[in-house]
Amino acid sequence: MYAIVEINGQQFKAEAGKKLFVHHMQEAENGSTVEFDKVLLVDKDGTVTVGLPTIEGAKIVCEVVSNLVKGDKVIVFHKKRRKGYRKRNGHRQQFTELKITEVVA
Repeated sequence: MYAIVEINGQQFKAEAGKKLFVHHMQEAENGSTVEFDKVLLVDKDGTVTVGLPTIEGAKIVCEVVSNLVKGDKVIVFHKKRRKGYRKRNGHRQQFTELKITEVVA
């Protein structure tokens, strides 16, 4: 059984026991449980239910494993040839690690 859920403006495929890395949620604390009710699609053993836009009564229950996880560093490099212009910038995205405990549908 899996579900497609919207968390912080992004859609994820959620199955019980899986881990998700979502955009950083400041209000989440390590070890706490979080529920998401914007479930867009549920698949129960081949029976697919699609919401219009969401499914009533369906929710995803998650446990916060780590509040702040940093992603890989991305280097942004700009250069204009023969002008002596070079600009280097780096970015590390912050994530929250969630473990899905159950899918209620």
